[in-house]
Amino acid sequence: MGLDEVSQQPHDRLAAFLAADMLAVNVLIRERMASEHAPRIPQVTAHLVEAGGKRLRPLLTLAAARLCGYGGPFHVHLAATVEFIHTATLLHDDVVDESSRRRGRPTANLLWDNKSSVLVGDYLFARSFQLMVEPGNLRVLDILANASASIAEGEVLQLTAAQDLATTEAIYLQVVRGKTAALFSAATEVGGVIAGAPADQVKALFTYGDALGVAFQIVDDLLDYGGVAATIGKDVGDDFRERKLTLPVIKAVAKADAEERAFWVRVIEKGHQAEGDLEQAQALLARHGALQAARVDALHWAATARDALAVLPAHPLRTMLEDLADFVVERIR
Repeated sequence: MGLDEVSQQPHDRLAAFLAADMLAVNVLIRERMASEHAPRIPQVTAHLVEAGGKRLRPLLTLAAARLCGYGGPFHVHLAATVEFIHTATLLHDDVVDESSRRRGRPTANLLWDNKSSVLVGDYLFARSFQLMVEPGNLRVLDILANASASIAEGEVLQLTAAQDLATTEAIYLQVVRGKTAALFSAATEVGGVIAGAPADQVKALFTYGDALGVAFQIVDDLLDYGGVAATIGKDVGDDFRERKLTLPVIKAVAKADAEERAFWVRVIEKGHQAEGDLEQAQALLARHGALQAARVDALHWAATARDALAVLPAHPLRTMLEDLADFVVERIR
């Protein structure tokens, strides 16, 4: 992929359009991740914050606020809040998942230890609450506090659901709406709220973020089994090896005969995996059209996100957000 093509990607166009705002967000993040008494806090935080992520969630907050005509300073605080919440959850997730790599680099828990990762994550959550209070908007505080609770709830629900073949698509959606979509929807919703946008526009921004987050996660699930894309951003089969009951597997299990169900019990519930099991899993997904069915779901959620923006004013940022919804599912079209 050439540089010209990369520059046309919607998140890159958003970043370019909002460069001045994003610079202010980055300055604020560096200020607030400092600690006078515990130097390990900025060390651990900087390792993850400066790892080269796209900062998509804070960009969504900035875009929503500007799209709704906001001219004040507090969208920067809210964007930094969203990034701190996201970073805190990543630190905690890597401990829970016993991960050793993130964004191509060693995880903080590997470089330091689990205790440091958990406690620094707690610190960032505390910082995020300090930041979200500063605009003095109770509705904003309500949205972001609820999102933080939803993320934690979704992660705990996943602990019990991820390796249980009784998990349904409804439970899967509940997990995804918690651990992934809740922060997307909060990021967009608070942008509209701080701008004083009408209720229908705020609701539309929430719907956009929620649907975008669900589509984002389903695509990730699809690509883990090879999806329908030639190039993916992670190793095929990671979720399978980690025994995660993702949407394609849930769909295949629902149609499984006794022999197939015994296979899924062995590899997912019991974790007894052998050479060739990933290929067998892929064959079962193909046999029951599970990847295609999950693809249809992802496209539906992306269309829901795009359509939600229709009530918002015509603006280059609206176009970029619409294109972002399309881009999320581009690799599985």
